Amino acid sequence: MHKVGLVMRKIQFTEAQGPRVFADRLKQIGLELGVDIVFISPERHVSGYDWLPGYEHEKGDLVNYDIVLDQIHSQHIEHVIYTVSGFTFLKMFLPKSVLFPHSFPDPALTGYEMMKPFYTMVDKAIVQTEFLKRELGRNFGVHDVNVIPIGFNEELAHRHYDPSQVVHNRVLWIGRDEANRRPDLVLEYARQNPDKEVYMVFGGVRYKESMKKYDIPHNVKLKFALTQDEIFALMNSAKVYWSCSAFDTFAMPLTEAMAMGKMVVKPEHPCYGHIKSTHAFAGNEHNWFELLNMAAAAPRSVSEDNREYAFGAFSRTVMKEGYRNFFAEWLK
Repeated sequence: MHKVGLVMRKIQFTEAQGPRVFADRLKQIGLELGVDIVFISPERHVSGYDWLPGYEHEKGDLVNYDIVLDQIHSQHIEHVIYTVSGFTFLKMFLPKSVLFPHSFPDPALTGYEMMKPFYTMVDKAIVQTEFLKRELGRNFGVHDVNVIPIGFNEELAHRHYDPSQVVHNRVLWIGRDEANRRPDLVLEYARQNPDKEVYMVFGGVRYKESMKKYDIPHNVKLKFALTQDEIFALMNSAKVYWSCSAFDTFAMPLTEAMAMGKMVVKPEHPCYGHIKSTHAFAGNEHNWFELLNMAAAAPRSVSEDNREYAFGAFSRTVMKEGYRNFFAEWLK
């Protein structure tokens, strides 16, 4: 069985968010394809919260190549997928290394200037959307790029799907307490629409602390570090799923919401171009509240069009086929 190292930040492996979900899904798909995905991360002094002085959160995990290389060499690994651009230097030691970015040097993201120099050294990548493939080529001259989505769990999407359980005034948002995710907008929407039941779901327990700085309206329910099972059950009960982030490399919850037949309200930024169907409505901070209320007021409980599109474009089956083809070429 081929071994492939998956290098991610320590904090990415520990939180119940996209990177960890991706890692677990890739490991299982790898086993089905005869590939052993080995988790690797630097052991750094990482805080339990966001951006605490004296702790390493983002930049800290990029250093200590010796720790990462020791783990890789001890496992006799020659092929590596790394999710943090700072690990581009791995190709000096491991020619068969490929970037799978969970972030991207876009001005909307904190620290994008720090990322840019690393991207000029990338020569091979897997990305989740055609938008990112175009951006890698246009901005950094990287053209050896495969597009493979992070596929949602089809079994959960079937098991939890029940249109009769939809609560028509329930709006769901999933994200982080970070400026580019705009949690402040969600709280303001809830304040202005007291008739709506707004769920805000955060991937890490650390956000319990950071959310204390806000005045939380009575109609907002906060949830932290839910399991995939819990996510899909809650997703099923919501009428509308809303993303108001400034930028995303993939927006996994949006694809899961589509798979669960939600009415979707999303940003009009082109990075969300893959989220497209009859009931996926793009807007901005000037009209989002109105779009949310229109979607909530729609007579239908679910969108079968959105669900059908998601199963054809973002399912685990699509992801598995993408990696089957990629590994066949890369590992030979």
